[in-house]
Amino acid sequence: MRCLLNVFTGSRPAHWLPPGLAVPVALACTVGLTVAMGGAAAQAGPAAAPACSPAWVTAWEAATLPAPADPSLEGATLRMVARPQVGGSEVRVRLSNAFGETPLQAAAVTAAGPDDRTRPVRFAGRDEVTIAPGSDVLSDPVPLAVEAGHPLVVGMHLPVVPDVLTQHAVALQTSYVSRAGGTTPVDSWLVLTGVDVLAARPVNAVVAVGDSITDGVGSDPDADQRWTDALSARLASRGGAAAMAVLNAGISGNRLLGDEAPLRRFDRDVAAAAGVSDVVLHIGTNDIATGRGAVEIVAGMQGFAERARAAGKRVFLTTVTPSDAGLHGTPSAVAVREAVNAWVLRHGNEHADGVFDFAAAVADPARPTHLLPEYDSGDGLHLSPAGYRALAAAVEPARLSGSACLADTAPVRVRLTNG
Repeated sequence: MRCLLNVFTGSRPAHWLPPGLAVPVALACTVGLTVAMGGAAAQAGPAAAPACSPAWVTAWEAATLPAPADPSLEGATLRMVARPQVGGSEVRVRLSNAFGETPLQAAAVTAAGPDDRTRPVRFAGRDEVTIAPGSDVLSDPVPLAVEAGHPLVVGMHLPVVPDVLTQHAVALQTSYVSRAGGTTPVDSWLVLTGVDVLAARPVNAVVAVGDSITDGVGSDPDADQRWTDALSARLASRGGAAAMAVLNAGISGNRLLGDEAPLRRFDRDVAAAAGVSDVVLHIGTNDIATGRGAVEIVAGMQGFAERARAAGKRVFLTTVTPSDAGLHGTPSAVAVREAVNAWVLRHGNEHADGVFDFAAAVADPARPTHLLPEYDSGDGLHLSPAGYRALAAAVEPARLSGSACLADTAPVRVRLTNG
């Protein structure tokens, strides 16, 4: 079998890739590559400067928490569905036993991309891996062409399930578990925590760190309506150097000052991700609801910003979105939120590289302590898809690092053919 890959400019077809993130990819079999830009065909070659040579970038990740294992998963095969934000010619997958207290064995690990062909995933040359408690593992590179926004399915067999699993509970993405009795859908990501892609040119990534609002609660499953999805589409539509991978490190219920606070998970969710240049922190509403004061929350934001800058990342703070829901909407909660937001707007730039006013983007002008009705998912706290798009619109692309090596790229399409 011979695989032919062609890259053309033109109108958006079925296999269109977002501008800037659409990159020429190489297949695991024999490859023919033709590039047509502005009507002039050119043979692909090592024309890029060394600084803009192919590079790994984390194209998808999930922030995780511990969860009691389901005994019925013993002997099951997981098929986790992820949507990488960057296209490329090879992938690496990250499996995690970060919260486990005993070793986790993953066997017969596989990956399947847009062509639905299953490839084996190996770890140091082996087709199974045992992950020590408190650890993650990154696979060997897998020759697999992936397209930005298209599903990648990572399968793995679990011979034995430990007492504690590492998972992202609110995936808003259907994955699958196959047991002896059949296959069932699941709405969480288990064990799989990251996907790296070898892009034709370096692509920078921005990580959104936060709570259920960043997690996308209130949006529809399998619809990619989180504010990070809207931001990804917005940056991709601009193309060129504005394009970036947008990673979501939101955890429902997360608190700035809680047990799995953003500062405590910084190394795992930000520092460990390849290609990350920027971080946006949107959090605080759950801290306010649990009685934390403005001084504590501001100090937490400052601490996170300092950690991000010390790691060489650009960091952006946001105002806390309004809510009238339960403990989020009491008079004392409103007062704390207003004090925190006033500090972010007046002093946030002294500690961060920029500030985005998320609260103003979704507040009802007639009642600023409430969400605008069309931006309310119905619970007075979480946003509708339109509300999440409004948050993404509040991010100023010019403030982000972008991806310098994509400055001269144009919208392209990829056609994969076998024959």
